[in-house]
Amino acid sequence: MNRLPNTTNISFEFVEGEGILLLMDEYGICASSGSACTSGSLQPSHVLRAMGVPFTMAHGSIRFSLSIYNTEAEINFVIEKLPPIIERLRSMSPYWHPGEQACAST
Repeated sequence: MNRLPNTTNISFEFVEGEGILLLMDEYGICASSGSACTSGSLQPSHVLRAMGVPFTMAHGSIRFSLSIYNTEAEINFVIEKLPPIIERLRSMSPYWHPGEQACAST
């Protein structure tokens, strides 16, 4: 698959990308919501939708763009902080049911 080697999109079902960004900002973690094509829009990325990403996951998408200046420690920090953020947001979601399996990536 052709893709940019420094950019990755991660989608989380039953949470909003903007909520993820707000909570990551508390830790100084920078990312974007959705794709570059929809920056600033509240609509899910049409690219993700065209790829078959379910609407409930496309809304919970965040995009990381890395550079040669990012360190392994920074990546590990995100890996440590992101799961509790997702758990917190899902606990507030009226659509998330504990124990329910989220969609797998397509």
